[in-house]
Amino acid sequence: MINDKVLSWIKKVSKKYILVICVGGGTQISEAFSLEGLKNDNFGPLGRETSTLKEKQLARDVLEKNKEKLENKLKERNICASVVIPVIEIGNVLCHVNGDQFALTAYHGFDLLFIVTTKERLEKKKEDFSDYDKIKIMFF
Repeated sequence: MINDKVLSWIKKVSKKYILVICVGGGTQISEAFSLEGLKNDNFGPLGRETSTLKEKQLARDVLEKNKEKLENKLKERNICASVVIPVIEIGNVLCHVNGDQFALTAYHGFDLLFIVTTKERLEKKKEDFSDYDKIKIMFF
């Protein structure tokens, strides 16, 4: 999930900014889909495409569990931050949003956005977000 280095960084940043953390779960969602025998390879330019209510609910449930785990870790370390998942409900329809798209959706509302990624994705993310001054790409 989130290692100690990232949690220490979050604690430091939370002293300067009001934090909202969007938690992901792509790997865990893929595992959950496999366990349920659901199609697991439909990714488009906006991320994983889900078509059935079962798929949408399962993906949301995984994200909610990750959210709860992170909230507990933050509480243990006395870190003040809100945790959200990249799911929007529009007219009772669950709309899963790719994390990068979610950040762009929030772009005009925030002074600064951090995207924490893996070493393998670092350069691609920097390239993808090079036109967005308020987005900082981080790797730990």
